[in-house]
Amino acid sequence: MRIESDQVNGVFAIMPTPATANAADPAAVDTVDYDEARRAASALIADGVDALMVNGTFGEGATLTWDELREFTRTVVDEVGGRVPVLGGATTLNTRDTIARARALGELGVDGLLLGRPMWSPCDDETIVDFYRHVADGAPELGIIVYDNPVSFRGKISPWVYGQLARIPQVIAAKYPALGAAFEQDLDAMGDGMRLLPLEREWYPAWQQAGGRIAACWSGSASCGPAPAVALRDALRDGQQEEARRISDALGVASETFFPGGSFEVFSRYNVPLEKIRIDEAGYIKAGPCRPPYVHCPDEYAEGARESGRRLAKLHRELSTRQGARL
Repeated sequence: MRIESDQVNGVFAIMPTPATANAADPAAVDTVDYDEARRAASALIADGVDALMVNGTFGEGATLTWDELREFTRTVVDEVGGRVPVLGGATTLNTRDTIARARALGELGVDGLLLGRPMWSPCDDETIVDFYRHVADGAPELGIIVYDNPVSFRGKISPWVYGQLARIPQVIAAKYPALGAAFEQDLDAMGDGMRLLPLEREWYPAWQQAGGRIAACWSGSASCGPAPAVALRDALRDGQQEEARRISDALGVASETFFPGGSFEVFSRYNVPLEKIRIDEAGYIKAGPCRPPYVHCPDEYAEGARESGRRLAKLHRELSTRQGARL
């Protein structure tokens, strides 16, 4: 049964696809560390996340072979065993391949899709709506979380498009970029048809601005240890606004060194290696090396990611004492 919008609550953790030591070799055949994938998925669930999203950007959905992506997804779905929803990345360069991938992932047992749009050419508003409608029609048993990344997908989704997408029953939420001037317009356009997922460190300000309407967040930093995102969720659910603000501020401090020069545009050029470097430094999940071609990263940017990983690991340890999370 597909995940519905009213089930989009809590922390939607994004996990990497753990890599074997030879993953950077273009001649490597199967680069997935399946044992670590199983361990990581169970650790995140045991430590309180509400859903898993796989095969996104730093999940390396663009650089996994189809065989790797399929077997990794199968491994995670089997390990999770229905304890939380699993949403699989199905983005490709065209509609037909995306539908085929969505159907195959559905057969493996995913509950929904994390779905960006084709990026070879920028898509205008009508093209975006048609794309999501066609995928929804082609895989009607799966809920869809729209992946709105203005850099990767060459433009931000407009309020008009959000209003149209909210009318598609399978479209349940949007993995939303950084809060900006269009936030309230986008939220209003979605209405009750779909939910908006801010980044975990922006959950509290989004929740404040939206009058408590924001029920979930997406979290890449959960793969550095989910205790901060889980504690933030609990604080918001319990109406502890001061605690929520404190955790939100701490997450912001932990991310200060992550974006080179504070630029998301520059960060996006090195998104995959920076995320995996940060995760490995935090030590909660062994992400392993990047898959080609996205293997290069300037040393000073890499050190910023390591520092962010160390800060997140420290925050995870501090909050673990009251969350009961693993260290």
